[in-house]
Amino acid sequence: MAEIFRVIWGKRIDKALSKLPNHIQLKFFAWVTAIRLDGLRKIRERSGFHDEPLSGSRQGQRSVRLNNQYRIFYIQDEHNEHIEVIEVNKHEY
Repeated sequence: MAEIFRVIWGKRIDKALSKLPNHIQLKFFAWVTAIRLDGLRKIRERSGFHDEPLSGSRQGQRSVRLNNQYRIFYIQDEHNEHIEVIEVNKHEY
Protein backbone atom coordinates (compact mmCIF):
# COMPACT_ATOMS: atom_id res chain seq x y z
CA MET A 1 0.00 0.00 0.00
CA ALA A 2 1.35 3.42 -0.96
CA GLU A 3 1.94 5.84 1.90
CA ILE A 4 -0.13 9.02 1.98
CA PHE A 5 1.70 12.32 2.18
CA ARG A 6 -0.93 14.61 0.66
CA VAL A 7 -3.77 16.37 2.47
CA ILE A 8 -6.36 18.36 0.54
CA TRP A 9 -9.32 20.56 1.52
CA GLY A 10 -11.57 23.13 -0.09
CA LYS A 11 -12.58 26.73 0.47
CA ARG A 12 -15.25 25.72 2.98
CA ILE A 13 -12.55 24.28 5.24
CA ASP A 14 -10.38 27.40 4.77
CA LYS A 15 -13.34 29.51 5.88
CA ALA A 16 -14.01 27.27 8.90
CA LEU A 17 -10.32 27.36 9.88
CA SER A 18 -10.22 31.16 9.71
CA LYS A 19 -12.90 31.30 12.42
CA LEU A 20 -11.09 28.99 14.84
CA PRO A 21 -8.74 30.07 17.63
CA ASN A 22 -5.09 30.46 16.60
CA HIS A 23 -3.85 27.52 18.64
CA ILE A 24 -6.37 25.23 16.90
CA GLN A 25 -5.28 26.48 13.47
CA LEU A 26 -1.65 25.80 14.44
CA LYS A 27 -2.47 22.25 15.54
CA PHE A 28 -4.32 21.63 12.25
CA PHE A 29 -1.33 22.73 10.21
CA ALA A 30 1.02 20.74 12.48
CA TRP A 31 -1.04 17.63 11.65
CA VAL A 32 -0.90 18.41 7.89
CA THR A 33 2.87 18.99 8.07
CA ALA A 34 3.41 15.78 10.04
CA ILE A 35 1.56 13.79 7.37
CA ARG A 36 3.61 15.41 4.62
CA LEU A 37 6.85 14.58 6.43
CA ASP A 38 6.12 11.16 7.93
CA GLY A 39 3.05 9.78 6.17
CA LEU A 40 -0.41 9.00 7.47
CA ARG A 41 0.42 5.54 8.84
CA LYS A 42 3.12 6.91 11.18
CA ILE A 43 0.88 9.77 12.31
CA ARG A 44 -1.91 7.32 13.18
CA GLU A 45 0.55 5.53 15.48
CA ARG A 46 1.18 8.71 17.46
CA SER A 47 -1.10 9.15 20.44
CA GLY A 48 -1.12 12.97 20.29
CA PHE A 49 -3.67 13.26 17.49
CA HIS A 50 -5.98 10.40 18.57
CA ASP A 51 -6.73 9.39 14.98
CA GLU A 52 -9.69 7.00 15.02
CA PRO A 53 -12.19 5.45 12.61
CA LEU A 54 -15.80 6.52 12.98
CA SER A 55 -19.00 4.51 12.82
CA GLY A 56 -22.70 5.07 12.31
CA SER A 57 -23.57 7.94 10.00
CA ARG A 58 -19.86 8.77 9.74
CA GLN A 59 -18.71 5.26 8.79
CA GLY A 60 -15.80 5.46 6.34
CA GLN A 61 -14.59 8.69 7.91
CA ARG A 62 -11.89 9.22 10.52
CA SER A 63 -11.43 11.91 13.14
CA VAL A 64 -8.39 13.57 14.64
CA ARG A 65 -8.48 15.47 17.91
CA LEU A 66 -6.99 18.95 17.81
CA ASN A 67 -7.82 19.35 21.51
CA ASN A 68 -10.65 18.26 23.83
CA GLN A 69 -13.20 20.24 21.82
CA TYR A 70 -12.11 20.48 18.18
CA ARG A 71 -11.94 17.66 15.63
CA ILE A 72 -10.81 17.16 12.05
CA PHE A 73 -12.98 14.79 10.02
CA TYR A 74 -11.42 13.29 6.92
CA ILE A 75 -11.75 10.56 4.33
CA GLN A 76 -9.06 8.59 2.58
CA ASP A 77 -9.38 8.23 -1.18
CA GLU A 78 -9.81 4.72 -2.52
CA HIS A 79 -6.43 4.76 -4.29
CA ASN A 80 -4.51 5.84 -1.15
CA GLU A 81 -3.11 8.88 -2.93
CA HIS A 82 -4.42 11.54 -0.58
CA ILE A 83 -6.80 12.30 2.25
CA GLU A 84 -9.47 14.97 2.12
CA VAL A 85 -10.46 17.06 5.11
CA ILE A 86 -14.25 17.28 5.02
CA GLU A 87 -14.93 19.12 8.27
CA VAL A 88 -13.25 20.90 11.16
CA ASN A 89 -15.54 21.69 14.05
CA LYS A 90 -16.24 21.75 17.71
CA HIS A 91 -17.05 18.26 18.94
CA GLU A 92 -20.48 17.85 20.49
CA TYR A 93 -20.64 15.70 23.60
